[in-house]
Amino acid sequence: MGTALDARASKKVRAAKPAGPRIAALPGRVLGLDYGRRRIGLAVTDELRITARPAGILERKNRRDVIRRLREIARQHGARRIVVGYPLNLDGTAGEMAEEAARFAARVRKELGIEVELVDERLTSWAAHQEMAETARASKRDDRATAPESDDLAAAILLRDYLAREPLKRTASRRGEK
Repeated sequence: MGTALDARASKKVRAAKPAGPRIAALPGRVLGLDYGRRRIGLAVTDELRITARPAGILERKNRRDVIRRLREIARQHGARRIVVGYPLNLDGTAGEMAEEAARFAARVRKELGIEVELVDERLTSWAAHQEMAETARASKRDDRATAPESDDLAAAILLRDYLAREPLKRTASRRGEK
């Protein structure tokens, strides 16, 4: 008699399981920041971390205001990670701006409680200017009129480079490498 009860109980348990395929949690968006003393370029990925697009420019007035606005932007986009450009010199050494960007990244990590990663951004601003110049020539516009807008494009390029390297990091970490 105990076996019949056990069989009925196990059928109920099996029936309680959801039918259909399991859907894995999405990795979430990454917010990219091209740090500068006057402006911070913003870019954001899609939920699957496949593409990156420019998301605007923050004019820096004071630190508290920048942190408050970054908190709002991160919440608005549902960012699970923030990538801050680390402007190394061409020879790979860290200069004054790299140290400033590292301090900024540490403050963002502390204030927002989101994972923050520094990423080598050598030549992203140059690439952004080149891309804008190509676009300007194609549309016959004056590329000097759009130069300040390159900060968010530089952030998008930084984020695209990061996304291109991210699968390699995940594969290496699965193998136990670093």
